[in-house]
Amino acid sequence: MNSSIIRYILGQVLKVFAILLLLPCIVAIVYREKEGLAFLGIALLCAIIGILMTIKKPKDNVFYLKEGCVTTALCWLIISFFGSLPFFITGEIPSLTDALFETISGFTTTGASILSDPEALSNCSMFWRCFTHWIGGMGVLVFILAIVPLSGGSNMNLMRAESPGPSVGKLVPKIKHTARLLYGIYIFLTLLQFVLLLIGKMPALDALNTSFATAGTGGFGVKNDSLASFSPYIQWVTTIFMILFGVNFNAYYYLLFRDFKKAFSMEEVRYYIIIIFASTAIIFINILDSCSGIFDALTHSSFQVASIMTTTGFATTDFNTWSTTAKLVLVMLMFIGACAGSTGGGIKVSRIIVLIKTISKELNSYIHPKSIKQIKFEGKTVEPETVHAINVYFTTFMIIFVGSIFFVSLEGKDLITNFTAVAATINNIGPGLELVGPSQNFSHFNPLTKFVLMFDMLAGRLELFPMLILFHPTIWKDLFVQKATVRRLKKNSKSKQ
Repeated sequence: MNSSIIRYILGQVLKVFAILLLLPCIVAIVYREKEGLAFLGIALLCAIIGILMTIKKPKDNVFYLKEGCVTTALCWLIISFFGSLPFFITGEIPSLTDALFETISGFTTTGASILSDPEALSNCSMFWRCFTHWIGGMGVLVFILAIVPLSGGSNMNLMRAESPGPSVGKLVPKIKHTARLLYGIYIFLTLLQFVLLLIGKMPALDALNTSFATAGTGGFGVKNDSLASFSPYIQWVTTIFMILFGVNFNAYYYLLFRDFKKAFSMEEVRYYIIIIFASTAIIFINILDSCSGIFDALTHSSFQVASIMTTTGFATTDFNTWSTTAKLVLVMLMFIGACAGSTGGGIKVSRIIVLIKTISKELNSYIHPKSIKQIKFEGKTVEPETVHAINVYFTTFMIIFVGSIFFVSLEGKDLITNFTAVAATINNIGPGLELVGPSQNFSHFNPLTKFVLMFDMLAGRLELFPMLILFHPTIWKDLFVQKATVRRLKKNSKSKQ
């Protein structure tokens, strides 16, 4: 275990994080809010710790996938802790557990909130709350790789450990350039939505916060009713951009370099769009009688399908009052999620496609035992190792999901609340049904349940294994053995002198 490179990268993360914490300070200056001092103090603390951790550069810059997973998991835990402190220090969220829950929900782009009155937050805290979505949407370490010069060809292990989806590859030869390209697309789409929301006469800070929450497919609303009180124009703009941010960013790369054939032939994106249209049609038919007209029904159905499918979690209505069929469709979309390589959560469309094709292949082998049928995805043969990895992921997902429901159920709430609370957090969606519906929040859970749901949020955002690896005893054994060996070697060298 290369602990020195882990320490160095975490130090770099804290230094960049300190700079990001200055942004809500600027908002506080504009609106003359004293809460900005808390952000300034935490920014200075992160900067000092980060500088101390990076004074000594590691001799060995090479790290493997296990270092990438450990670094990623520790990074998200550290930024979540420091990111929660301003909420706690200002007293706007008086419980540290609740502040941590809200911050983890932000960084993991979940959008599950413990706040019953978000509008009571100061402007700088509201900005930070939504900005955490934007930071976590593309990935903290992807951002670090884009701006910090880390040598060594194993940087892909960091991106692979943090990026959502079953596979991660380079768009261009160098990882740094890939990371910069991804963030360039991300920033452009965010700014485009911001401008369109301003055209819809949305207040500038609200438009910026909503763009951050949409880009990261997070869903923290700036109003107590999420986006219900805004105009249909703003709701439709948000619907379109939620769908756009749920698309695999490789498609935008192909469009950018005018490879339209590849862009429009991506199998995952095609099925993603089909599922959205089919789900919208089903819900539209189900809620038409309860809405004020066709346009109203179409607005609500398309918005909620886009919100749940992309795991954003915004709401324009209380879908908890919809028919059982409509709610069932939304619950199914919670698990499917968006595309791999997007900012969305869930199991991912690509995994679902491969799982269905694997089942089809197995059925075919029963009918034609001697036939040899390969699984193809995006025009390429899916290797057995990839199929195995997807099967392991799905099995692990279900084990964590069922285990989490068991622990959450110890509190004594109803099954639908428990089921959808876990589904909404592990899939990084936000609202569920019943007591965690769009008009409710997660504040009524006890601290133990909140920590279970916080783990689910982190595990879901980091594709399970980077979080699980922290609980593997071999990782910590290797780390402590390495430190003991280093101390012994230093001691021996001093005794020889």
